[in-house]
Amino acid sequence: MEALKPKASFSRTQLVSVLLLATIQFTVVLDFMILSPLGDILMKSMKITPEQFGTAVSSYAFSAGISGFLAAGYADKFDRKKLLLFFYIGFILGTFFCGIASSYPFLVIARIITGLFGGVIGAISMAIITDLFELNQRGRAMSFVQMAFAASQILGIPIGLKLADIFNWHASFFMIVILAVLTVAAVHFFLPNFNQHLAVQQKQTGLQHLLQAVRKRNYRIGFLATGFLAIGGYMIMPFTSSFLINNVGISNNQLITIFMVTGISSMIVMPLVGKLADSFNKYRIFLYGSVMTSIMVLIYTNLGVTPLWLVMVINVLLFAGIMGRAVPAVALNSGLPDSSDRGAYMSINASLQQIAGGIGAFIAGHIVVQKATHQPLEHFDILGYIMVGIFALCAVLVFRVHKILESRKTMN
Repeated sequence: MEALKPKASFSRTQLVSVLLLATIQFTVVLDFMILSPLGDILMKSMKITPEQFGTAVSSYAFSAGISGFLAAGYADKFDRKKLLLFFYIGFILGTFFCGIASSYPFLVIARIITGLFGGVIGAISMAIITDLFELNQRGRAMSFVQMAFAASQILGIPIGLKLADIFNWHASFFMIVILAVLTVAAVHFFLPNFNQHLAVQQKQTGLQHLLQAVRKRNYRIGFLATGFLAIGGYMIMPFTSSFLINNVGISNNQLITIFMVTGISSMIVMPLVGKLADSFNKYRIFLYGSVMTSIMVLIYTNLGVTPLWLVMVINVLLFAGIMGRAVPAVALNSGLPDSSDRGAYMSINASLQQIAGGIGAFIAGHIVVQKATHQPLEHFDILGYIMVGIFALCAVLVFRVHKILESRKTMN
């Protein structure tokens, strides 16, 4: 592969902004991710089925998707920092309601509220990164922000599971609320304003601006690529803890170890993937990650009782492949929108990601069967086969995004 020359080191403003956005993303990702390892506890304590648990997970995703579409028309009409603070405070309230949920219907409603606000935060963050960084810097910037995913596994999920073990599962959500309140204060005082995009805004209503973004053919290709990128990844995520405990023979304490080891490895792999994505052909890096993920998914979803060390190795390789797909794909997609459409594009993109993820979780909840508490999950391998097919479709769509960006370079 021909190496490209990445841009010089980040400025102080860029570093501070990325650090704050990564912290925000940590709390948002942790709020979503914590539901998966708590899945076995919740299904047993609330006496709910995999189908009901899948609904609880997808309720967040669907509400996040709807809010993203509603916000898309207005995402470029306000200072991005103010918009970020508004939705982040709403996210904190939703997470607090999750912490006090006392029944399954209450929990679903709380997840819907959290999704309505939390689903827009990632889009605003990506718009800020796209405003602040050039395309040949975004792989590194986005990989740093997306390290929140790994950090949630190293710190957030193990601590959350430990709190759930010592107290109850409600404590995990209260932990997120406390951290998010501290983060809001830091963002208010240290994140700069982002309002340069307001100078190039046309006089349009929110609906007109939304429709303008949807009408553009190149944008629609990017939206489809995002949807297929998300739908496959979300399919096994809600049921990983229950699968590892009931099918693979992993204990709750060993589950914490698995998440920590996987998170540490992801913290190492993700910056490397970001650097590779900025230095080489982003699509090729994505393709290599997709092949690796497909192989590991087929192995993972067909596991029986397996030694802890082997489960950790498989998990580490699986998540390395996932990062190898996500970072370059997101970086490529960020190059599609014009600056005047960036907020709307990112909001719609985030909406489709959430909705696609919700569809994935919903479908998985209707495929996976657990006949009784403490019994193995059935049909988990079917999810693996479906995911590989979705990865192949996604590769075709991401290739089209890559070709669009390449043609722009030729024209310039």
